[in-house]
Amino acid sequence: MFGLSIDHIVILLLAGLFILGPERLPEAAHWVAQALKRARGFAAGAKAQLEAEIGPEYQELRKPLQELQSLRMGSPRAAVTRYLLDDTPPAPRPASTPPPVPLRANERPPVDPDAT
Repeated sequence: MFGLSIDHIVILLLAGLFILGPERLPEAAHWVAQALKRARGFAAGAKAQLEAEIGPEYQELRKPLQELQSLRMGSPRAAVTRYLLDDTPPAPRPASTPPPVPLRANERPPVDPDAT
């Protein structure tokens, strides 16, 4: 829950107990639960409205975000394995960029001093 461990939750409950007192703590917990429920309802409504207005393009917008989320949640080893073993062909280069020219013998690569 929100990235909190059991220890943190117990500390928050004890702090709430001391600050609000035992008679107001259940009311505060009920209020927080209702506020979270309303926030989830607003988020679900906004998502449904966005899907209805955008239509099929919504799924095209979600696909890159889902890929980023899967990379964020996965391990580096899984990402590299998926990249190396994926059967999809690489994206073609745009025609406007010329192919890179190999360096000649004893030629130093160009250096951008602002990039280092």
